[in-house]
Amino acid sequence: MINYMRFARSKRVLRLKTIDSCFEDLKESRLVEETFTVDEVKEMLDGLQVVVRGEVEVELINSAHTNVLLLRQLFSQAEKFYLRLQTDISELENREMLEQVAEFEKTDFKTASKLNQESSKPKLAPLNEAGVSELLNKEIARLQEENDKLKSRLRALESQAMSALDEKTKAERALKDLQKMQGEQQVAAQSKEISSLEDTVAALKDDYERSLSANAASQKDLQENLISSKHELLRVQEQLALAEKELEKKFQQTAAYRNMKEILTKKNEQIKEIRKRLQRSALERQFHSNAGDVFQGLVHYGIVSFFCVFFRYEPNE
Repeated sequence: MINYMRFARSKRVLRLKTIDSCFEDLKESRLVEETFTVDEVKEMLDGLQVVVRGEVEVELINSAHTNVLLLRQLFSQAEKFYLRLQTDISELENREMLEQVAEFEKTDFKTASKLNQESSKPKLAPLNEAGVSELLNKEIARLQEENDKLKSRLRALESQAMSALDEKTKAERALKDLQKMQGEQQVAAQSKEISSLEDTVAALKDDYERSLSANAASQKDLQENLISSKHELLRVQEQLALAEKELEKKFQQTAAYRNMKEILTKKNEQIKEIRKRLQRSALERQFHSNAGDVFQGLVHYGIVSFFCVFFRYEPNE
């Protein structure tokens, strides 16, 4: 640590000398006249600011990089001996600790005698191969102990797993037995229910067949009655048609029918003659009306005579 502080102090002194030389160069190169304008003074200060800023920035960057390299060496050495180092960044801004470091630097770097005393102080002996072996043996022992603990824990877990597996097997066997018993009971109940349903279906089938036979016999009787009724109807219709024809034939042979037919023939001839005479007269429209009345009267007379003769007519036995 003291060597690093010496190294940092030498770098700091060197950088301060460089900054001082910047000011000396400005004095020697620019301050040769007695009076300067505001612009000239401003230009000189701006140039000096740029130079000083560059020097300070370079120093800060070098200090940060140097600290990184130092920490890298420390962590690398610690990893070789299986050590885990941790840092607390918040302690880097601890004002009290920084003041103690500054005081330590002032008191320990004032005189050479102090440096000689510091160099004569006993130091820790570096780790040799024996130390490395001892650390490795300790680490191996620790790992072996941890391995034994893990093995014992694994055996306990295996024992628990085997007991759990046995319990699971027993539970599965009991469940299968229970399911088998329930299945047998369900099969018996279902068989009984199926037998009952089969008996019911057989009874319904017998009833349906009896009903179907009765319906078939009844339908056959109805069909026979219908056929006989149709035959009787046809026979009656045929007799009625023969009677109507015979009645019409006998009616046409009566004297009243012949007289009415002669009267209608004469009236038709008279109407035709009258129409021929009145075709050229101006009273044709009125004649048509009168002729229609006459014709309707004749027709009415003929129909009435027909019905009178028809209802009074008695056929010969």
